[in-house]
Amino acid sequence: MRVVPVSLGERSYKILVGGGLLDRLGRECARLGPGRRCAVITDSNVGPLHGARAMESLRAAGFDPVLVTIPAGERSKRWQVVARCHDELAKARLERRSFVVALGGGVVGDLAGFVAATYLRGVAFVQVPTTLLAQVDSSVGGKVGINLKAGKNLVGAFHQPRLVLCDLDVLGTLPAREFQSGIAEVIKYGVIADAAMFRRLERGMPRLLARDAAELAWVVARSCAVKAWVVGQDETESGLRAILNFGHTVGHALEAISAYGKWLHGEAISVGQVVASQLSVATQGMPQADADRVRALLQRAGLPVETRLANAQATRLAAAMQLDKKVVGGEVRFVLARRIGEVTWGQAVPIDRVLELMLPSRADAGAGATGLE
Repeated sequence: MRVVPVSLGERSYKILVGGGLLDRLGRECARLGPGRRCAVITDSNVGPLHGARAMESLRAAGFDPVLVTIPAGERSKRWQVVARCHDELAKARLERRSFVVALGGGVVGDLAGFVAATYLRGVAFVQVPTTLLAQVDSSVGGKVGINLKAGKNLVGAFHQPRLVLCDLDVLGTLPAREFQSGIAEVIKYGVIADAAMFRRLERGMPRLLARDAAELAWVVARSCAVKAWVVGQDETESGLRAILNFGHTVGHALEAISAYGKWLHGEAISVGQVVASQLSVATQGMPQADADRVRALLQRAGLPVETRLANAQATRLAAAMQLDKKVVGGEVRFVLARRIGEVTWGQAVPIDRVLELMLPSRADAGAGATGLE
């Protein structure tokens, strides 16, 4: 088992990475000293696969858990589902010393964390991410929240988990498309902070796609270590933490204008990273060869690298980017790269320049292109 610390003073916690960890959930939670009552929030996909094991582990450790199941998918990140979860927690008589376990992917983690942050003005929660994307990204750092029709994650809080438990064995049930989606965030870490990691991904992508146990353990632990370092420097995104959003301005906008159904998160930010790389070449002096490497690695991971936009879709995308949390004074601010392994943030880029990269002049956008319709 690998242990990655997240150093945040009194809010510090550990990320555990390894196989078979779900069966240790109850014992690890008991080390935290919480109350007996707890809730496991999961979704309709993950619950039937892993819910019983999580509940059994908690009961064996002396806890009294209740299982709350929400519909699978990004559309569950909304007020109505939060309210239903609050009602379930109240019905189960959870108290201030109770805790919530988020058992699922990024949607479950974001929603369950937000439920924990707002129930009784905040109860503890534990992240048990079951997708690659959630293990390497959304389960770490304390960002929790829900979507509005206008955009993604526009309502939320910073609420750090007490523990993150990454059981690599559960990734065996993950569909290939979901697994590849998570690799987009892994590649991002190499681009923003670790050129050596990026080179290893270039060499080891076939092993990662084959879910080789040793490669997977290294990738998850290294990704968590990069994010933990960034979060430890800037917990509430007042500066450095913004670099974690490389590719996300365009990516979140693509998710929003497709009603959170067409794109998986990693697929959308894959396109966003290619756009950000080309903007970096034009404005930051990033070598074109580095931008080409980013695009090629995303393609090798089976991810889309461009999309065709009709004029009406481009207008909606521009409006969605204007609602991005990084907009300052009406200007959309991007995270851009000087080279692989080094980025800068807060860079203002005219939206028209972004759209130029997403409105191919040729009729066929070529290999790796994906339409929104």
